[in-house]
Amino acid sequence: MKIIDRYILTSYLQRLVSVFAICMLIFVVQTFWLYVDELAGKGLDLIIIFRFLIYFSPKLVPLVLPLSVLLAALMTYGTLAENYEFAAMKSSGISLQRAMAGLVIFHIALGIGSFYFANHVIPYGEVKSYNLRKNLAKLKPALAIREGMFNDLGQINIKVGRKYGDNDRFLEDVIIHEKTNDQRNTIVIKAKTGELKSETSDAMLQMVLYDGYRYEEVRPDKPNEQLKHPHTKVAFEQYTMNIDLSQFNNVDLTEENYTSTFRMQRIDQLNQSIDTLQITYDDERAAFSENFYKKGAFQELPKIENDSMVLDSMVSANVLNFIKVDQTWQYFDVIQGSIADIRKDIRDLDTKKRSFFLIQKLINLHKITRDDKYVLIFASLLLFMMGASLGAIIRKGGLGLPLVLAVLIFLTYHYIGLFAKNAAEDNSIPPTLASWTATLILTPLAFYLTRRASADKGFVNIDIVWVPVVNFFKKIMSLNSTKNRL
Repeated sequence: MKIIDRYILTSYLQRLVSVFAICMLIFVVQTFWLYVDELAGKGLDLIIIFRFLIYFSPKLVPLVLPLSVLLAALMTYGTLAENYEFAAMKSSGISLQRAMAGLVIFHIALGIGSFYFANHVIPYGEVKSYNLRKNLAKLKPALAIREGMFNDLGQINIKVGRKYGDNDRFLEDVIIHEKTNDQRNTIVIKAKTGELKSETSDAMLQMVLYDGYRYEEVRPDKPNEQLKHPHTKVAFEQYTMNIDLSQFNNVDLTEENYTSTFRMQRIDQLNQSIDTLQITYDDERAAFSENFYKKGAFQELPKIENDSMVLDSMVSANVLNFIKVDQTWQYFDVIQGSIADIRKDIRDLDTKKRSFFLIQKLINLHKITRDDKYVLIFASLLLFMMGASLGAIIRKGGLGLPLVLAVLIFLTYHYIGLFAKNAAEDNSIPPTLASWTATLILTPLAFYLTRRASADKGFVNIDIVWVPVVNFFKKIMSLNSTKNRL
């Protein structure tokens, strides 16, 4: 490695590591605030919280790394141009492409490392973080009594309209679904107000309800009595419930029950899942199409040949002639029955359409996740070329203008990819194209900027538009002056 390559690489790596650390810290803090409701108030020690953030951090790398590369390249090459170091290089016969060659090789290696990271580390972190979140959700059930929604507390499902008072002890508009030993919901309790008498962290949670009703479904032994759906209704002024929480907080935080979602899989696993889902999808569509045709009356309709005389006779005749009934009044019954059958078929089609849409969306998400791992190889190299070229053009280092440009370019790159992926989920565009859309759009811009920077030109040649306009007005003014002299 030559001295100039070592100098540029050292300057660039210092900025890249610093920017990456700062950006990662910002995104991790944002992640903490995003999941603060799931972490706070559950008596977790700092080790558990730190472990959750560590597991969650790998999925932030595909977002932080391109931004860090872009900003570091802008700062490095902007500083070199601002300090006239590029002028010294060019006077020595070193072009911009030669000054970028060492870092291009570095980013090729970085892209390969990013691919390995995305294919192995990110799925592992997704498994750990997702399962840890699910396990943390089982802790401190009293904290999970949130307003306006049903909350599962083991043997009961509770919903409250409002919580207030010290430590949210007092409840309003309480609805409780109590499970029996067979895990069926046969008991419903409604109360206007309620109060938590004991501490929410105690093994036994005592809750007192006021002014309500208790409904219980009665299941008789005789079959004919079951058709009457008997139940009991009891009014109460005060009703005390003791909820056993001794086993509720006995949670193994290392338990992993979820390991097969598409974000948790490597490329080979994704390919296998895509093939399996696609075969299932095609088989279900073929089976539904065949069954839908067989159960309908389509095969019983008269077949119309492609003959003008036959078609003319069908048009002139009554279109309901194919209904074979003895009495005229039976037409109405046949038509009404047909309308009911058609409506049922339409409902079946709508239901299956939604089902097929969800399966196709899941397949597309698998494909997008797989292709994103490949895109990451080229994303860092692409954004480095854009950042280095822009830095050489604007000739500004530091965190001022380079930061603004880096954020604008990165947001453009990120949201182009985001909109394309959202469109690919419902099959508006192919999933593979969605993953590569942002890269394909910005690649010509990267080569354009590199050529402009190599030729020591600005971002845009304004003279292409400005000079013809000036010449046009000069010609008009000269014609007017000639007319005045005449």
